[in-house]
Amino acid sequence: MPELPETETIARDLDAAIRGRTITKVAVRKADVLREVTPRTLARRLRDARIVRSWRRAKLVVIDLDSGERIVVQPRFTGALLIDDGSLSADALDYSTLRLDLDDGRALHYADVRRLGTFAVMDEHRFAEYSAKLGIEPLDRAFTAAHLSGVLRATTQPVKKVLMEQRKIAGIGNIYANEALWRARIDPSRPGAAVTLEETQALRDSIVAVLSEAIEARGTSFRDYRDARGQRGSFVEKLDAYGRGGLPCHRCGSRLVTTHAVDGRATTMCVKCQH
Repeated sequence: MPELPETETIARDLDAAIRGRTITKVAVRKADVLREVTPRTLARRLRDARIVRSWRRAKLVVIDLDSGERIVVQPRFTGALLIDDGSLSADALDYSTLRLDLDDGRALHYADVRRLGTFAVMDEHRFAEYSAKLGIEPLDRAFTAAHLSGVLRATTQPVKKVLMEQRKIAGIGNIYANEALWRARIDPSRPGAAVTLEETQALRDSIVAVLSEAIEARGTSFRDYRDARGQRGSFVEKLDAYGRGGLPCHRCGSRLVTTHAVDGRATTMCVKCQH
């Protein structure tokens, strides 16, 4: 599932490529990805609207329009926003669920193989209401060790599960929770309340570092994730924990262990380093 670095990459690509363009036509092929609108109201609300900017909130790609409306896309497992200037292959567009034609002859597609992602349109009030339910952005200055400590000390849930709770911290999923905890040398199963302030500082710094590095690498691609250009992210080459179960720890050489006991998701850790 695209996490913060992947959705940030998509949003930046879109902002550079389609800011200022006007939507001239809307065509919906698979309406089951739509939320909050029907195909007819989608076309009515988007047609002739100018794109003001594209940005990210949590794991969402948000496109602001001059009408005050906002396109809100949650790609989930296999969703992708692709810009087609005529060079994308037919295979790349096989799973296009809807198409927004632009005034310069290009088109923006929302493609989704499994159609588990969502494409919504919200006005400013509705989006503010929706966004208020999400937690702090981990790349904001307000995300300090003191703030993270307050979040962790309020719960006895495993620290990894807390990091992935979108109502507490927005944008971190399984990949980067694994990576940050490995860097901070913290056992993912530790209760949040048992993490010391010193460890919390290390964890906060690890979260910020790994997310920033992953954005620089344009995200992590295993199977489905593609950026707005249809390209893969390269951070997979820099992973220390996620997907490396059974391989040597990059830090101590011990064999990494993968378990599903922490939160039902694949958790990879070094039992020697993360004690």
